[in-house]
Amino acid sequence: MMIDDPQTVAELTAQFNGYEQALNANDVSALDGFFWRSPLAVRIGAGESLFGYEAIASFRAARRPPGARRLRATQITSFGAAHGVTVTEFEREGETRIGRQTQVWVKFDDLGWKIVSAHVSWSQN
Repeated sequence: MMIDDPQTVAELTAQFNGYEQALNANDVSALDGFFWRSPLAVRIGAGESLFGYEAIASFRAARRPPGARRLRATQITSFGAAHGVTVTEFEREGETRIGRQTQVWVKFDDLGWKIVSAHVSWSQN
């Protein structure tokens, strides 16, 4: 298996950046489009555990926009041509804690790149 194939990393980076842009714009429709539409999709957040695409979409629709964030320490790694993991830390204005986000991405033959699992949490400092 090839790790960090340049073309795969470029594709995954573009998806990651698109997700970040949609998040900062609170584009709920676009955000929903990044997640795998499956009951097996998972998003664990700082205060919620969402199992299945429907739960994730419902959360997103009801959520108050959290405001823009600034990324730091982002790492994007691909495993083969169809699997990748993105990890980043982020800062939000007015927030003293550092946020952390991990996403597992899969490139489906018929759907393209989708987030199949995500985790968001806050540091304690």
